[in-house]
Amino acid sequence: MTVGKRLEGKVAMVTGGASGIGAESARLFAAHGAGVAIADLNDNLGRQVAGEISAGGGSALYRRLDTSVEDEWREAMRAVLERFGRLDVMLNAAGVSGRGPDGATSPPIADADLDNWNHVMAVNATGVFLGTKHAIEPMLATGGGSIINISSIYGIVGSTNNAAYHASKGAVRTFTKSAAAQYATKGIRVNSVHPGFVDSPMTQAVHDDPERSATRLAQTPAGRFGQPMDIAFGCLFLASDESTWMTGAELVIDGGMTAV
Repeated sequence: MTVGKRLEGKVAMVTGGASGIGAESARLFAAHGAGVAIADLNDNLGRQVAGEISAGGGSALYRRLDTSVEDEWREAMRAVLERFGRLDVMLNAAGVSGRGPDGATSPPIADADLDNWNHVMAVNATGVFLGTKHAIEPMLATGGGSIINISSIYGIVGSTNNAAYHASKGAVRTFTKSAAAQYATKGIRVNSVHPGFVDSPMTQAVHDDPERSATRLAQTPAGRFGQPMDIAFGCLFLASDESTWMTGAELVIDGGMTAV
């Protein structure tokens, strides 16, 4: 079987689309024929990704969006529909690590800050809820669609660090299943993606630390860190019609970390 462009005629919105997994997914979706709306708080990088797509012959829109604020979602979705007229794919990739100022450490639970906990939950969990909520109406209008929520291996297993991040990603995992069950008969598929240790702006401080980097590599049977494109290809599958009988599932892309 010859597979051509897998998203021809579709429109995708990608939060966190200015860098990392979101940016690579936006580029890949566009390469496969989708019109892409990129949402982020990093205006410079977001516009740069949209510009790259447009320069390559694709169709892209950048929109500034704080995913934890519902009014901003309403405005962003309005802009997407005005530009493209429909929405077929919603990739909720925006997220924060919740680590300390050095980007590499997090306090134990007894010393954790409530404001930090609330911020992590607002972006990583509430942001996914709002993205899912506001994608449903336009998807119902065209007979369905695919919602893809980026969770983490730490939405499945725990560790000794960063409890707020893990809790938020666990919320994404189970919220995804509830949404999938509610809308399965309406043609809307909702799945979660669970990356392992991926090189990205969020993980750079940890992966630049030789000791922490070595520990993470030792936990990964594949022997290397993932790249954003490794995750983007999984998102492409979930966005495409090749996954039409897949909903409420967990797509783990982790180099074997959770297998051992």
